[in-house]
Amino acid sequence: MQLTPRSKFLLLIAVFVVPVVAAYLAYFGWRPAGHTNYGDLLKVTPLQKTAGVMHDGMPFDLQKLQGKWVMVHVGPANCDANCVQQLYLMRQTRIAQGKEQSRIERLWVLTDNGVVDPALLRAHPGLYAWRPGGDVFVEQFPAGDGRAGHIYMVDPLGNLMLRFPARPDPKRMMKDLKLLLKASQIG
Repeated sequence: MQLTPRSKFLLLIAVFVVPVVAAYLAYFGWRPAGHTNYGDLLKVTPLQKTAGVMHDGMPFDLQKLQGKWVMVHVGPANCDANCVQQLYLMRQTRIAQGKEQSRIERLWVLTDNGVVDPALLRAHPGLYAWRPGGDVFVEQFPAGDGRAGHIYMVDPLGNLMLRFPARPDPKRMMKDLKLLLKASQIG
């Protein structure tokens, strides 16, 4: 089949015009479905009043955890079923990161003066069970009275930056953490 000079001209114009029209539509109208994170991004806020004591009374300042990503559970020392599940998720999510798990720490912020069950601490080696020096520290974690239902993330610079939903989906949590570690040049 032989193309006429007119059809060759129209084909040549189409080759140059179609990409321009497609780019215009992509920029001003059509948007492909983008990636959304599972956790809620918070206004990045440096944690204040980080001095406190470990569950056994030894002084410990959270500044020592800077340089690491920190998963945080906030709740009383009397760990109920929800608390046990949160600590388990934190441990398993960290382990699932494989060789990157050394970049992550886990912190249980104790909101009362109760005694932590030693068996629970043995089940979670490497977990920091820590009491802040005052209520001001705990108030930095958004969620009102429902803080214990969430797992929070603190970046390697000591900024509170992410909150996972109550009763989080472990697979989506692991995916978010994997993406954070991949994108991060620090920690």
